[in-house]
Amino acid sequence: MTFAIELSGLTKRYADQVALAGVDLTVENGAFCVLLGPSGCGKSTLLRAVAGLEPPTSGAIRLGGKPVADVAHGVHVAPGMRDLGMVFQSYALWPHKTVRDNIAWPLKIAGVGKAERRARLAEVAEMLDIAPYLARYPAELSGGQQQRVAIARSIAPKPSLLLFDEPLSNLDTQLRVEMRAELLKLHSKTGATIVYVTHDQVEAMTMATQIVVMNAGRIEQNGSTASILSDPQTAFVAGFVGNPPANLFALRRNGTGWTLGDQAIALQSLPAQHETVRAMVRPSRIGLSDQPGERRLQARFVEALPFGAQHFIQLESNVGRITVLVDDWQARDHGSALYVELPLQPDAVFDADGARLT
Repeated sequence: MTFAIELSGLTKRYADQVALAGVDLTVENGAFCVLLGPSGCGKSTLLRAVAGLEPPTSGAIRLGGKPVADVAHGVHVAPGMRDLGMVFQSYALWPHKTVRDNIAWPLKIAGVGKAERRARLAEVAEMLDIAPYLARYPAELSGGQQQRVAIARSIAPKPSLLLFDEPLSNLDTQLRVEMRAELLKLHSKTGATIVYVTHDQVEAMTMATQIVVMNAGRIEQNGSTASILSDPQTAFVAGFVGNPPANLFALRRNGTGWTLGDQAIALQSLPAQHETVRAMVRPSRIGLSDQPGERRLQARFVEALPFGAQHFIQLESNVGRITVLVDDWQARDHGSALYVELPLQPDAVFDADGARLT
C-alpha cells in the first residue's frame, strides 16, 4: 500500500536540543491528519520537515511512495518539488500584490498558461467565497478573508498534500468555527491529504480522521478521535486530551495496599508488580461529599464552571488539582472544604513512566 506520508526514524536536533526524536508515522491518502500537542512538542518542526523547510538530522521521508528526504543516502528534494501546498499562521501574503495576483503567482511560476490560470483562479475564488475581493490588497481584507486567500493560493496548483501550521490561531472564536467548516468542505471537495498542526483540541476533534498526539518530540498516541478519547495509551494523553482531561492520581504501594499522598486508599485493579502507578479517573466518575469516608480525599473548592446543564468543579487537595463533573451544584465559598470520592476501579492505570498498564 502506498501512503501519502511515511516517516521513518525522523530526528531533528538543534545543537543539544532534540526537536524530533526518531518519529515513525504513516498517513493514508485522503486523510485529515491533525498533529496535536502543547507548544514546543515538535509538531510544527515535523510539518516543516515534511514540507522540506527543515532538513532532518537523520531519518527518511516518503511522499506518495517517493523519497523526498533520506539523510543516510543524501536525498533532499526541494520544497517546490514536493507537490504540496502550505498555509502558515501568519498568512504570508504578498502585501504589494492583489488577491488575484497572490493566488495566481504559484501557477505562473509553475508555467501554467493564462487561460488555465484564469479558470483555476475563478474556481478557487468561488470555492472559498473570495471572488468579490480579487482586486483588493491584503491590507484591505479582514483576518478571515486573508486566511481564505492564503488557502486559495495553496490549493490553486492542485497539490496532493496540504499542510496547515496553526492557520486559525489569529482568528476570533466565531471565525474559527466558520473556517473549520470551510476546511472540512475543502477537504471533501479536493480529496487532498491534509496535515494540520494545532494545540486546540476542539479543532482536532471536530476535523481529524487521524490524530497524532505529540510530546517532547515523540508520538504519544496515533489513532482516531474515538480511540484517543476513550482509550489513552499514555498518562500524558490521559492528562492532556479531553474537556476537561482526566484526573491522574499518583499511588504508592504500602504493604498489601496503596496510599495516595499520606492517605490509605482502597482501589481495585491495580497491578501487584508495581510499587508506584498513576490511576486515571474521569471527572464524571468522581463524587462530592461534605463528610469523610472510604476512598474520600479532603479538598478545597476553587471554582465552578458551567458545562451545559452540568458543572465542572475545580478543587485543590494535597495531591494536586482535581476536576469533577456534577449534575447538581449549590454555590459555595472559595476555599470551603469538600471531600472527593474516588470510584472503586480507576478508568486506566499507567506505570511510573506513563505507559499504559490496564
